[in-house]
Formats: sequence, structure tokens, C-alpha cells
Amino acid sequence: MSKELLGALSALEEEKGIKKEVVIEAMQAALVSAYKRNYGQAQNVEVSFDGTKGEMHVYSVKTVVETVTDDQMQVSLDDALQINKGYEIGDDIKFEVTPKNFGRIAAQTAKQVIMQRVREAERENIFDEYSKYEDDLVTGTVERQDTRFVYINLDKVEAVMGPRDQMPNEVYRPQERIKVYVTRVENATKGPQVFVSRTDPGMLKRLFEQEVPEIYDGTVEIVSIAREAGDRAKVAVRSNNSDIDPVGTAVGPKGQRVQTIVNELHGENMDIVEWDEDDARYIANALNPAEVIDVIFDDDNDRACTVIVPDYQLSLAIGKRGQNARLAAKLTGFKIDIKSETEAKEFLAERKQKAQQVENEDEGTTDESETAEPDQETSDDTLGESVDTDSQEVQTESDEDVEADAQDDQSDNVEKQSEHIDDADSSDHTEDTSSDENPSSNQD
Repeated sequence: MSKELLGALSALEEEKGIKKEVVIEAMQAALVSAYKRNYGQAQNVEVSFDGTKGEMHVYSVKTVVETVTDDQMQVSLDDALQINKGYEIGDDIKFEVTPKNFGRIAAQTAKQVIMQRVREAERENIFDEYSKYEDDLVTGTVERQDTRFVYINLDKVEAVMGPRDQMPNEVYRPQERIKVYVTRVENATKGPQVFVSRTDPGMLKRLFEQEVPEIYDGTVEIVSIAREAGDRAKVAVRSNNSDIDPVGTAVGPKGQRVQTIVNELHGENMDIVEWDEDDARYIANALNPAEVIDVIFDDDNDRACTVIVPDYQLSLAIGKRGQNARLAAKLTGFKIDIKSETEAKEFLAERKQKAQQVENEDEGTTDESETAEPDQETSDDTLGESVDTDSQEVQTESDEDVEADAQDDQSDNVEKQSEHIDDADSSDHTEDTSSDENPSSNQD
């Protein structure tokens, strides 16, 4: 070990980014391992590095005891006192045991351990560095391509781009420099693995941040992105400053800003629309360039709606292979059903008819409930009528009895009157008879 070692450590730190302390620690572990292989004992071995001279020293640590039972781990008190009068039982004493010649096996073991630690440290550095670039843009060089991946050199690591992350309208040629979006970084057993993409919506957002300063500083915000990579994309933007037009800011003067992004993506078309708090307006904006007459939301599904467009713009609203409607649905998060004005009339008529049926069913249910209540009232009324009838019958019977009693009384009175008349007649008859019997007396 010498000053050349210090120079090598400095060069290794500059080229590989590995700190000296990591390499020194690896060499210390290698020397301990080599010592254990050669001497079969390493539990009490320590290695120290002299940073000034660049030298390594190996020490065997022994404990001071009264009686030695293991000469590799212990030292007698008498021997310790010969070294220094201040040692006591229980103290640890370091004895230098630096091997003068490790031999071929010892040197190979030390080399393997050192290289392993160096590789591990380099992997950790790469992982830490590229983890910071996750969800960000980096520039790399295409190295090669096979049936699985496109391999891109990012200086310190080789990134891979899978089939789903490759643009269908692009051909990747070796030594071509391209911008890629880092989707994730994994710390695999063989080293850090970086996955990149050119189809991720995040790449489009980062490109806008690079080209539009207002988006980078947050004055204009990208709310949502819907993208079919290589063909077409829709971007919803809004402004946090009422004096700034978000769409015009993103497009740029004469479309220069958005055209730069289109060129980077090799002709991918861009639709930039304004985000709105009103869902109906937002959906209408998302279906640009088609004209929207009305947006009718589904009562049964909060995230579904029917969009009515003029008959002559139905195909424009739907788009080629349904692309415009599909991207608008992804952008807004709504399930969109597009109908022409003619179809809308039938749709509205059916909807009105269904609503009327539901209303009639509700009314029918209400009528049934109301009918059930009058039945009870009817039974009560019937019961009341029966009670009234009984009372009327009782009253009738009472009236008849009264009339009968009155007739009986009247007949009794008549009989009494007739008896009185008879008595009077009989008395008159008696008087007449007596006058007839005594005529002489009358004459007398």
C-alpha cells in the first residue's frame, strides 16, 4: 500500500463516482476475509487504513486475563505488563499481524471482495441518481433493438423501452439521440434497471413545460391529457390568471410552441382545449372541432351523458374510428354518447315517455296507498251507518210504542166517555119511568 493507492482511489471516485471511504471499507473487509482464510481466525481482527501514507495495518485484538486459555484471543497479565505497566485484567491490546505475503489465494480473495463492493457502490450511485429522474425527461442514445426492447444509453446506465412505450410512427436507428420519459427505476439483482417511454402522457406534459414558460411556472396548468401516441392527443388547460388565455398561451404565436412539440413526436396532432368547471361546457370543448348543441346528463349515472350535435357534424364529432369521441371521454372522464339532432328527437321522445311511465307508476302507487285509507274510512262509515240505523230503529220502536200507548189512552177515554153517556141515559130513562109510574101523583 502506498500513495499510488491514494491516487487510484481519487481517480476511481472521479470516474465512477464512488467515494474513497466505500473503497477503503471494501479493502478492509477483504483483508479480514483473507486473514480468516489463511489463519482460520478473524473474530478478533481489525484493519486500519492510514490515509496519509496509504498503508493498511492488520491488528489482532486480545484481552488481558490472569490465565490464558486461548492464545489467539487472550494475553496474560504478565505479558501485558511488559508492554505497558498500565494494563489491567479485562483490557484489550492490539497486536499488529499484517501478513507480509498473503499468497495467490489471499490476493484473489481480496480482489474479488473489493470488486464486489465497488460494483455494489456503483449500482447504488446509479440507482440514487436516476431515481431523481423518475417522471422526468432525459436524453439518450439508441444503441440497439431486439424483439423485446429498444436499448438506450443514458451515459451511466442502459435504459430499456418496451413495445408499448414505442411510438408506432417512429423508427429507432442506432446512435440516434432521442428524448425519453423515465417511468420507473428498479434496483434489480443485476443492477439498477431504468424503464423509459415515448408514449406516456407524462412525456407530453414535460414537453409542454419545456416549451411553454407559463406552464412551467404554474400560471397555466395542464389539467388532463388524453393521448393515442403517434396519432393524436387532447390537452385540457386552464389559467390561474384571468388576464391570460390558456389555449393561446399553449399554442404560441402562429402555433410555434405546439408545432415544436408536434415535430418532436414526429407529427402527432394536438388538440388544446380549455378546461371549465361546468361539465357540459368542458365536454363540449373536449369534442372540438365539432359543434355541440346540447349535453344531457344521465340521471342513473353521474359520469355518463348524451351529446347532441348537428346532423352534418355527427361524423366529425365521432372522429375517425371513433377517435375524437374516445379521446374526449378519456379527457373528461365521462362516458359520452353522441347523437345527431334527428336521433336526439327520438331519444328525447323515448326519454319523455319513460319519464311519464315512471310518473304514472308513482301516481299509481300513490293512488293505491290513498285507496287503502278510504277503505278503512268506508268501513268506519259503514259501521257508523249501522249504528245510526240501529239507533233509528230503536227510535222508531220507541215512537211506535208511544203512539200505541196514546191510542190505548184515547180508547180508554172514549170508553169512559161512552160509559158516562150510558150512565146519563140510564138516569134519564129512570126519571122517565118514575114519571110514568106516578101520573096520578103528578096530577095530584
